[in-house]
Amino acid sequence: MIIRRFMRVFFNLLYHPFAFTYDLVAAAVSLNRWKDWVLTVIPFIEGTRVLELGHGPGHLQRVLRDRGLAAVGLDESAPMGNLAKRLLRQNGHDNINLTRGLSQRLPFQSNYFDTVVSTFPSEYLFDPRTLAEARRCLLNGGRLVVLPVAWHVGRRMFERFFGWVFRITGQSPNLNEVIFEKLASPFKEAGFQVEIHEIEVKSSLVLIVIATNKL
Repeated sequence: MIIRRFMRVFFNLLYHPFAFTYDLVAAAVSLNRWKDWVLTVIPFIEGTRVLELGHGPGHLQRVLRDRGLAAVGLDESAPMGNLAKRLLRQNGHDNINLTRGLSQRLPFQSNYFDTVVSTFPSEYLFDPRTLAEARRCLLNGGRLVVLPVAWHVGRRMFERFFGWVFRITGQSPNLNEVIFEKLASPFKEAGFQVEIHEIEVKSSLVLIVIATNKL
């Protein structure tokens, strides 16, 4: 419980007053694999209209736009919005479509997006209101793609150390059928059809949830 509270405070600071350190912290704890982890969602994105919930510093937004997709981003953090806008402009993207807001009240029309995507979201993503809003904004057959967690499985010293850190802070699961069902449960209760994929990336594992909106 104490560790969980500490992690909430830590992430709140990281996303707001210390947002400028986000990339450095993410690179350090992931052993410079953070962006590789994020990019594992790309093959699961369908269609051209893509909404990213919790766009953070904007790395996925940049990749989506580089691929010619009509990417929209939403984040509650104003500092993250500023970082993402700067990154997109530095990479030649001027028509920026980022919005500050809450995922529980999405300011977008219904039945519009082909894919809604979120990488390493906090608890807001599993809020029934967020899932209901995501489903409302998706086309029939559209998909919600979520990367909730990744962790180290390598045997080198730093991989073992950060694997231990991830375990004690609750950032990595002990995989079994119960964990998979627990992870899928909020999406199923929201009316989605759910698949969970486990992907290996450079001596680490990434979990990806594919929740399809079938009306």
